[in-house]
Amino acid sequence: MDFNPELNEDQIQIKDWVHTFAEDIIRPVASDWDEREETPWPVIEEAARIGLYGWEFMAEAMMNDPTGLTMPVALEELFWGDAGIGLSIMGSGLAAAGIGASGTREQVMEWVPQCYGSPGNLMLGAFASSEPDAGSDVAGMRTRAVYEESTDEWVLNGTKTWITNGGIADVHVIVAVVEPEYRSRGHASFVVPPGTKGLSQGQKFKKHGIRASHTAEVVLDDCRIPGNCLLGGKEKLDERLARVREGKPGNAQAAMQTFESTRPAVGAQAVGVARAAYEYALEYAKERHQFGRAIIENQSISFMLADMAMEIEAARALVHRAAWLGKHRKYKNAEGSMAKLKAGRVAVWSTERAIQILGGYGYVRDYPVERWHRDAKIFDIFEGTEQIQQLVIARAISGIRVE
Repeated sequence: MDFNPELNEDQIQIKDWVHTFAEDIIRPVASDWDEREETPWPVIEEAARIGLYGWEFMAEAMMNDPTGLTMPVALEELFWGDAGIGLSIMGSGLAAAGIGASGTREQVMEWVPQCYGSPGNLMLGAFASSEPDAGSDVAGMRTRAVYEESTDEWVLNGTKTWITNGGIADVHVIVAVVEPEYRSRGHASFVVPPGTKGLSQGQKFKKHGIRASHTAEVVLDDCRIPGNCLLGGKEKLDERLARVREGKPGNAQAAMQTFESTRPAVGAQAVGVARAAYEYALEYAKERHQFGRAIIENQSISFMLADMAMEIEAARALVHRAAWLGKHRKYKNAEGSMAKLKAGRVAVWSTERAIQILGGYGYVRDYPVERWHRDAKIFDIFEGTEQIQQLVIARAISGIRVE
């Protein structure tokens, strides 16, 4: 099938459904949860009750959608509501994506539902890759996984950082080093089941933005997990490592498989934040009067809004095309990275312009644009910084190992 940017009837209904939830449930409490810097459990519970938080929605939106557009459409609306609460609702999806990227069908069926639980019995998932000395440099990862054949167990030791739902999640997906001499090609992903001894939460971070989303260190201290918690299975891992020893190309590094599949989704989140700021600034400019007329009648204001509208449309177009290409495995020039990079830049720039349009009102917490500006900056940083996206794109378009 060819790429078609038009949404089908089901996608339009999902868009309206999520927008209503964002407008009626998220926005009225967004500022409160931002100030509290706590996981918004009542909002997640309501999302689970209506079917927005759950593995069934994720499966329908990601696996059963041939266009690849359903998830970006839903995420844009959710993050239009609030990025911190949106990430609390969708943070488990990164763990689910990690399981889906590396796991067997049986592992997916067993563990993905446990990343969500059910209404009244909520569960969370967390994907843990970054480390204190290995963020963008995934090859510098130190968390080790050692196999004990006598007990058929993997023993994990190390510290992960900047982890969404870290330490409070029920299911943790951990990327660890199996063969250090092979650097990133010697990595593998593991599921740490609920209640496993040896896994604990380290420092919880107080953040600039997305403050309703829990971010913390995950400490692994002789954390023992069953052999079947290696995603993909040991036979597949041994085959991959054998190819690496023979000098043959290995499969994509475990963390990068997950990030590449989720970059258009992250771009859609950024578009949602940018659109929220643009729409608010547009309405404000129509209502705010100075020198006897609405400020939107001044070119200096209306031209800013025109540029915001244009940039948001451009970012959304890149995101939707990248989502379709990713669904059909047709990336040629790192389109997923292009979409994430562009959308992140647009979110930061649009929210800054919104503050400028509101003037002093935009700088105080009585108005939401300052929160959206704080939230927007994360899209230049997580799941690959702005510079990492540029590196990925440069390598793709040149065919050269740019460093």
